Amino acid sequence: MSPSLPRVLRVREFRLLLSAQAASVFGDRMVAVALAFAVLESGGSVSAVGLVLAAGTASLVACLLIGGVTADRRSRRAIMVTADLVRVASQGAMAVLVISGAAEVWMLALLAAITGAATGFFNPASTGLLPTVVPPERIQEANGLRGTAMSIGEIGGPLLAGIIVAGAGAGWALAVDAATFTVSAAFLSRVRVPAHVLAGGASFLRDLREGWSAFRSRRWLWTIVTSAGVFNALWGTWSALGPVVADRDLGGAAAWGVVLGALGVGALVGSVLATRVDVRRPAVVFALSGAAFSLPLALLALRAPVTLLAAAACVCGGGMMLGNSVWESALQRHVPSEWLSRVSAYDWLASMALAPVGLAISSPVAAAVGLTPCLWGAAALMLLVTLAPLCVREVRRLPTFPDPG
Repeated sequence: MSPSLPRVLRVREFRLLLSAQAASVFGDRMVAVALAFAVLESGGSVSAVGLVLAAGTASLVACLLIGGVTADRRSRRAIMVTADLVRVASQGAMAVLVISGAAEVWMLALLAAITGAATGFFNPASTGLLPTVVPPERIQEANGLRGTAMSIGEIGGPLLAGIIVAGAGAGWALAVDAATFTVSAAFLSRVRVPAHVLAGGASFLRDLREGWSAFRSRRWLWTIVTSAGVFNALWGTWSALGPVVADRDLGGAAAWGVVLGALGVGALVGSVLATRVDVRRPAVVFALSGAAFSLPLALLALRAPVTLLAAAACVCGGGMMLGNSVWESALQRHVPSEWLSRVSAYDWLASMALAPVGLAISSPVAAAVGLTPCLWGAAALMLLVTLAPLCVREVRRLPTFPDPG
């Protein structure tokens, strides 16, 4: 293997895991486009699209804690393979229904909920599995490569789904989506995983409480996760109001597409950077990468030129992916394996729970106080919320590796 490539790629189990997750992420990113057009092809309204997509997100969030406990009690690889096979079945059933013309909105919502539930089991198991097949000193490199796969999926998944929808219909896009999960399951089934210490609680609830205790006992952890949860709520302002500003003042959908494309390119660069840089204070880097996103929001408020807005989005996208990679690496290094999936489930849950709220309230708030004040307020709050954790000593001093003593 070329010496210029990341050394973690020499690890066979990681190569298989990375290949599986690249396919899985690609499928995840196809879903939003393919499913939205499937609803429309089936006679659903615009509001029905939102309900079907919400069904998938709600079931994902609802299953995270259950998935985290299960992943600490059982084989993480087996859970991931099972989740992929469930998604093959649910997405394949959608494809058959849409292609045959038999799909109804309630059917698509039910199948989307099944897909989301499977993802709720997959994600905590995935976080817990990686450090069992990768040496501790290579974890950030591994997460950087996972981030690269995610960035490519963010760009390529929706693009491929759009091409297939336009050329053959949403049903066939869903069929390809199902195939990506088949590929993921095939790679995962070949991963040789060392035995990990299984949670031995007397009951599911006891194991859940133990995971919560492990989460809340680490001040650096819950401080950053709380900040990230509020950040994701505020990010709804960017997602909901950005297209409105682009339509009114920046040149329309094409201009917004350029901005989002720049964000994706930056994320790809940041994920590559994460495989090559050494970070001494991962929580500080994560906090600063989040604070940087107040700049694009401020530029939206100012109605800055598209080129300037795109440049800021590109830089922030890079910082976001670097920050996410070092944060997940810190989590995997500082939390013992027997608790890791449960702790990561609390991380996922707290980070995602407020995101739908932010999307839902951004437009009403903008209507009440005005578009520009709403954007300025979100930018100021984002800066405050993301920098606030730096006031906590444990956040500032969290090292790359835990103290061996």
